[in-house]
Amino acid sequence: MAINTKNGLMLQAFSWYLPADGQHWRRLAKMAPRFAEEGFTSVWMPPAYKGQAGAEDVGYGVYDLWDLGEFDQKGSVRTKYGTRHEYLAAIHAIQEQGVNVLADVVLNHRMGADGTQLVLAQECDAQDRTKSIGEPREIRAYTRFEFPGRAGKLDRYQWGITDFTGVDYDELEGTTGVYRFVGKEWSHEVSDELGNYDYLMGADVDLDDPRVRAQLATWGAWYLGLTGVDGVRLDAVKHMSRSFYLDWLARMREKTGKELFAVGEYWSQNVGELRGYLGREGAMSLFDVPLHFNFYHASTAGDDIDLTHILDGSLVSVDPIHAVTFVDNHDTQPDQALESTVEPWFKPLAYALILLREAGYPCVFMGDLFGLPNDQIPAVPELELLMEVRRRFAYGEQRDWFDEKDLIGWTREGTARHGVSGAAVLLSTRAGNATKLMCVGAGHAGETWRCVLGVDGTVTIDSEGWAEFSTGGARLTVYLPAATADKLDSIPILVRPEA
Repeated sequence: MAINTKNGLMLQAFSWYLPADGQHWRRLAKMAPRFAEEGFTSVWMPPAYKGQAGAEDVGYGVYDLWDLGEFDQKGSVRTKYGTRHEYLAAIHAIQEQGVNVLADVVLNHRMGADGTQLVLAQECDAQDRTKSIGEPREIRAYTRFEFPGRAGKLDRYQWGITDFTGVDYDELEGTTGVYRFVGKEWSHEVSDELGNYDYLMGADVDLDDPRVRAQLATWGAWYLGLTGVDGVRLDAVKHMSRSFYLDWLARMREKTGKELFAVGEYWSQNVGELRGYLGREGAMSLFDVPLHFNFYHASTAGDDIDLTHILDGSLVSVDPIHAVTFVDNHDTQPDQALESTVEPWFKPLAYALILLREAGYPCVFMGDLFGLPNDQIPAVPELELLMEVRRRFAYGEQRDWFDEKDLIGWTREGTARHGVSGAAVLLSTRAGNATKLMCVGAGHAGETWRCVLGVDGTVTIDSEGWAEFSTGGARLTVYLPAATADKLDSIPILVRPEA
């Protein structure tokens, strides 16, 4: 997928607690024109296949990859978001606006089995899966996936005990644990957290099995051909064989003839782990989880915050080409297992850091754009303006002043290609007014720049391109050339349209 050269911008077009009304695909289709107007170049849609909870499933408890809301399974025909027809219509509506669509692909596990099977298994220490507990014993595992509601339509493959490496529940004794099937091994190409983090949940798919790989390639070719999506978001890659995705993505790109942009979710604060998974091939990008945690920790640090280190240890700081930056997502919402919600006061600063700088491919969370009513978290009021500044002004050479722990700034010089462009940004945690001398380039000499966010004021650029920019006591201030700052769009905070 070719990222739009006019500053690529991704939208995560869902949150965890969306209403399970089956209307989300219709909502996204109606919003497609606004996505293009707001400058989004790609939209990441939630998992589209039937989950174990049927019409209530967010999509990560995958039951049947082939059922996109077409068959009566798990108590419903539709998924949480709608029907197969509505899903395909939403993709088409978004692509018609010149915006790419990313599909959420979840291949690590299966849940909601149709039946159990007896199998010899070895219980593993949950805190170190390389260690065994006791002797192998027979368990009854939920591993039979026959998809009776689909009755062999689209694909006849049925999943059973040989397709998985382990489970976390023994129906025979009613006990939970981490059970590896005898004759199977955990993948060696995964995170070494907990000794070996191959197992995550449900029935763990054996990605080293040739039959499984062939089946997932068959499904992928069908799915990508049917939907025509432009790229994929890959779930839980930390728990999945690296070689599997190198092979699967290569096959999918060959089948579709597309570049097929891919971004993986590797949930680790250690940038070294992310770089190790990326390897030399660069077959995918990764979400910049270390940067998210920098934002989270900064937002909760109180007086200990040091803005000069806000980018330290992030993927975008060492491999910007493969970094998809974000502030929050569905997993970081309150009450989620990975809860780490950035505090509201810091979110505008965090969004400025991913939207108005040149490195990385930023992803805006729908929950920050519209708010999260379930969590009583409002929309980020400054977000739309920051998106517009990115779309129209944040171009050209970047100069950084990360030299004071409570006051940092940067400028973008702008380019002739983008008209009167350029921006100056200050982030401050200092009590009261603060100023910083910054350069926007000699090409702006003599211009008046106006503050469009934070304070009401102007500065004059000197003959060499420098000016003293003031925060006026605001935490985030943004200055733009006055000649175009007066022409900023006046768009209210987006309101989710009715279905």
